[in-house]
Amino acid sequence: MLDEFLQEARVAYFSMEIALRSEIPTYAGGLGILAGDTLRSAADLSLPLVAVTLVSRAGYFRQELDAEGGQIEHPALWDPARWAAPLGAKVGVRIEDRAVWVGAWLYVIESDIGGRAPVILLDTDLAENAPADREITHYLYGGDDRYRLMQQMVLGLGGVRVLRALGFEVSAYHMNEGHSALLGLELLRHFTYPASELRAGESPYDVPRVRQLCRFTTHTPVEAGHDRFPYELVQRLFCDGGGSGLSAMPFDLAELQQLGGRHELNMTQLALSLSAFVNGVAKRHAEMSARMYPGYLVRAIPNGVHPYTWTAPSFRALYDRHVAGWCHEPELLGRAERIPDAEIRAAHLAAKHALIERVRQLTGIELSPDAPILGFARRMTAYKRPGLLFTDPGRLAAIARQRPFQIVLAGKAHPRDEEGKRLVAQLHRETRALAGRVPAAYLPDYDLALAQLLTAGSDIWLNTPLAPLEASGTSGMKAAFNAVPSLSILDGWWIEGCIENVTGWSIDGAESLYDKLEHTVLPLYYGEPAGWARLMKGAVTINAVYFNSHRMMRRYATEAYLR
Repeated sequence: MLDEFLQEARVAYFSMEIALRSEIPTYAGGLGILAGDTLRSAADLSLPLVAVTLVSRAGYFRQELDAEGGQIEHPALWDPARWAAPLGAKVGVRIEDRAVWVGAWLYVIESDIGGRAPVILLDTDLAENAPADREITHYLYGGDDRYRLMQQMVLGLGGVRVLRALGFEVSAYHMNEGHSALLGLELLRHFTYPASELRAGESPYDVPRVRQLCRFTTHTPVEAGHDRFPYELVQRLFCDGGGSGLSAMPFDLAELQQLGGRHELNMTQLALSLSAFVNGVAKRHAEMSARMYPGYLVRAIPNGVHPYTWTAPSFRALYDRHVAGWCHEPELLGRAERIPDAEIRAAHLAAKHALIERVRQLTGIELSPDAPILGFARRMTAYKRPGLLFTDPGRLAAIARQRPFQIVLAGKAHPRDEEGKRLVAQLHRETRALAGRVPAAYLPDYDLALAQLLTAGSDIWLNTPLAPLEASGTSGMKAAFNAVPSLSILDGWWIEGCIENVTGWSIDGAESLYDKLEHTVLPLYYGEPAGWARLMKGAVTINAVYFNSHRMMRRYATEAYLR
């Protein structure tokens, strides 16, 4: 099976997490879902990529909510043998003066139109390894700094070695966030100047050549999102112990500090230093990143979502009837303006009924298909401001008395994010307190399948980050493929996607959220069916046409990969 992918040079796409399917919990949130969409579009477009990630046998976690909304985490165990094929190659990565062996599995993403994209899942759960080392690739984003740095050594150093061992010819390396930045060190180990050409004191490492091979996408302006490790820890883990041939660290501390930061190893800084092409994921985010890291040219390639994956079955059938070829060329959805209003409404109602049924199954709460649903789902952390909607519960209830609406929420907090967990519990309390006045539900264990139902079945998609901390956000893009307009803070992608009263509405805080909901959104929904249908079509014909991963990947191919 592997041989078919070795016939041409490929771009190696490295990501700590990739959402392959709901049954394979190798993702935590937006970064992994974007990576999955990237590869699904690569398969659709027959772009020569090979992805590298960790097998994450225990996943991120399964979320349970107790009676008070407290988050309880359970391992999300899965068996790679059920979904992937074992590969024969094994490579060594030296960690703390011992050899850690890395094996691999092959998962293949298959396009409905014939393309295929290979994904290499790195695995240290091998008999050759000590019990603790077998768990390095178990928990996505688990453990302390030591555990995470070991994971990143396996991903960056081990990933490059596994690709070589398997016989891949790599034309470029694409780092999706800084977790895989150590791949640059592995490349430096291979690309050196002849000793005869060096002057005294010159570095033997061909940094310009490595930079020409590497591309880097940064995803967040939030400081906590950029991994940093103390050099004491780096030196301890990278200890080569006397040259067994498996040494991971090819240069001294001073060299590393020049590339990755003077006082601590900043993985984003290391990726920037070793990449000739750097991009942000929205125009505003690229501008912010350029200010955060002066001296680097940061381009903007806005994110997108995979058309087929995020379009509900009812809308797939609708587009197939009216816009043939939309899956391969999403720009054709600009013609969706011609679809009769009644058919748009019917497709949405089918998606809405699917969401309502899932809410009933998970919570026992019965929602009505006649009242609009406000959807909100994302990683629960402070800067996302999930509680903004509930700033004034009395005002919410008063608005609902005039024109009823419903609320559906979902999202996980990182196991170490205590504030995020408090937010989850707070939202649980808020929804219970509104019972009888505003039907509201908090859905547990937000995953790929639940996201598909929520973004398609909601009537209005809400996003309330603290600007300018939202690099992109993609949930509203998913909603757009299902004719769902957004009601969101002008940040991330929505700065580019919002055309007021055409694709949705902008807000800047709780007061404007309540005002727009009371005086603009709900009156249009209840009072002007034709106007609401125009808005639904606007979300499709403008936002879905542009914010899709096919457009994104065509830009990566022409602007980054073919450089």
